[in-house]
Order: sequence, then C-alpha cells, then structure tokens
Amino acid sequence: MTTEARDALIACIPRLRRYARALTASRNDADDLVQDTVERGWSRLALWRHGSDMRAWLFSIMHNIHVDRFRRAEPPMEEFGDETPSGAVPAHGMELRDLESCLRRLPDEQREVLLLVALEDMRYEDVAAALGIPLGTVMSRLSRGREKLRLLMEGQPQGASLKVIK
Repeated sequence: MTTEARDALIACIPRLRRYARALTASRNDADDLVQDTVERGWSRLALWRHGSDMRAWLFSIMHNIHVDRFRRAEPPMEEFGDETPSGAVPAHGMELRDLESCLRRLPDEQREVLLLVALEDMRYEDVAAALGIPLGTVMSRLSRGREKLRLLMEGQPQGASLKVIK
C-alpha cells in the first residue's frame, strides 16, 4: 500500500460520511456504513487502480454494502432517527427536514443518483461506474428524481394527473 493511496482513502472519509448520512435515516447507521466501507476499501486497497478516482471506487463499495444491508434488513420501525431535538425548530431547519423527508420518499435508485450528483458533485460517468449502471440510466434516474423531488417539495400530488373526458 502506498502512502498516496492511504492518504487518498482517508481524504474521502468526510464525503463518505455525508453520503452515508443522506442514504440512511440515522447517524449510527451512517457511521456503521462508513466504517464498513473504509474497512473493506482498506483491506482491498491493492485492488484500486492507481490513478483512478478513489472517491468513485469507495462510493461503489458503499453502495454495494448499503444494498446488501437493505436486502437483508427488516423494515425499519421509524422513518427518521431519534436525533431531532424537541422544541421549536427554526424555519431553515424545517425546510431541511422537509427536504430530508421528501428525499426519503424518492425511490432508492433515484435518491442514490441524485445524492451522488447533487451532494457529492460527481460526474455522471463516475456515478454510473460507482453504481454499476449505464450512463443513460444515470441521466434518466436523475431527471425523474429531480422532477419528483420538486413536486414533493411543492406539495403537489404524486402520480400522473388524469384528465376527465366527457
């Protein structure tokens, strides 16, 4: 293992934390996901192609771990973690909670792509590689995810609108 590879892996941890927190509903689950991702990346660092994007490689590992856990997990008891303080919430805090709630209502496939592009500022090609999907799928999931998120944030009803024909 080179010092450069080790330093690149360590430098990715804050972004891994942010993405894991957005994927999961709880800080504890996010911390576990990051820990498992770093452990797996560390143990397989020799498999990383020197010169390629370490971040995309680690996000791919995180995605696979998250999908594996999701497939094995029982349905969660609560939609949100217990980390929200009680009492009055400032307006911007309420907007963030609304955004988080709306993000949670997106299909996993759309949410993952949207978070990697918007939150992590990843290129479409890197998102496709990290998630193991075609580039066109990334673009269509991103487009649908953005539109659905916009509708959710505006409080508009879901689904296609049907016109009554007389």
